[in-house]
Amino acid sequence: MNSSLIPFAIAATVALSVPAFAQNTMVGGAEMFPDRNIVENAVNSADHTTLVAAVQAAGLAETLSGPGPFTVFAPTNAAFAKLPEGAVDDLLKPENLEMLQTVLTCHVVPTEAFSPAVGRMVQQGGGTAMLETVGGCTLTASIDPTTNALQIADENGNVATVNIPDVDQSNGVIHVIDTVLLPAS
Repeated sequence: MNSSLIPFAIAATVALSVPAFAQNTMVGGAEMFPDRNIVENAVNSADHTTLVAAVQAAGLAETLSGPGPFTVFAPTNAAFAKLPEGAVDDLLKPENLEMLQTVLTCHVVPTEAFSPAVGRMVQQGGGTAMLETVGGCTLTASIDPTTNALQIADENGNVATVNIPDVDQSNGVIHVIDTVLLPAS
């Protein structure tokens, strides 16, 4: 081999042997960092400005910044927009603080549950798995047989599809959903 080509051969060998770094999940145009907590990441997502405002108004930012672990089913702005007109504004009123807190904590499970674990629970449960939330709601997880997507139903029968699963956080995991889950009416 020509001695002038040896540095190039070594460089090519090293480049091929170094593993590619995994890219962090993007949510709402922002990179989600697994070494940041749920709130630190969510505030950067353009798709979650309504959720972040609601969490702050409910006084839950400190809790969701805590050690957890938490699994948060995080509705997008579009999910909140599907609620009846004026519903979000009503929830954000100071006199509705308790209801806002209940709605938000019905999206939080007090454990770290990545989608493979939830999928195993669904399989072991014969097609569904019950998830108890911090807010006292019982969510029902299932797998859509057509799309293989994880779905979460609330106690009223509203069904959210997980559009971005397994967004790793330092204090748990976020699953981005397309529908707001509500406590039993």
